[in-house]
Amino acid sequence: MKKHAILVGGGSGTRMNSPVPKQFLLLNGKPVFMHTISKFAEAIPEIEIIVVLRTDQFEYWKELCAQFDFKIDHRLAAGGEARFHSVKNGLKLVTEEGLVAVHDAARPLVNTKIIQTAYKIAEMYGNAVPAVPIQESIRQIVSGQSIAVDRTKYCVIQTPQCFQTGILQKAYEQEYKYTFTDDAGVVEADGGKIHLIDGSSDNIKITTPKDLVIAEALIKNKYEITAPNKSDHSDDLSLLS
Repeated sequence: MKKHAILVGGGSGTRMNSPVPKQFLLLNGKPVFMHTISKFAEAIPEIEIIVVLRTDQFEYWKELCAQFDFKIDHRLAAGGEARFHSVKNGLKLVTEEGLVAVHDAARPLVNTKIIQTAYKIAEMYGNAVPAVPIQESIRQIVSGQSIAVDRTKYCVIQTPQCFQTGILQKAYEQEYKYTFTDDAGVVEADGGKIHLIDGSSDNIKITTPKDLVIAEALIKNKYEITAPNKSDHSDDLSLLS
């Protein structure tokens, strides 16, 4: 099946306290976004990559590609008001049936195993969404009071989130809701059942300066980024309910 990837950038760098958007910050000598794109090209050489950026970032991105001699083939799509609109704009460039993954530009440490597994499971079941168990204790806030909850019933969702093309395109025809924070939520709101796969604790999203330091340390120490070992409740995450 034809494989596409929509890599969503467009951040402003506000939480990084930087005038440079986080996807353009240097990580181990090259922009974060280039690491992200390279991971997808490495995992699936024949993939078609769509990079979503604000239109006022297009020229800067082209300058960066020239500066760093970055030649992995990709197309540009315009970012929208919210992530929902950015993904929808990226989907307009997907004109063939097949599989499409949506991934955060600021997750440059995603490993090839997660990418390849996401496409494989999405082809079988319609979608695949990586998740990791919650390690800390958590509490729910209800009417100003906190209540302890069972953390084994919850997980943290990551990207890439992969779908059969028709499923994702149909889901993005619905009206935008502020509760749509990822593609799984959009598909679920359209009646889809979400299938979870194992994510990785190393698949961090670079949002703050601390995250950039952690990512730099992982790369410079040549940390082997792999999918995590099974935890006591990892069966909840692995292929599938």
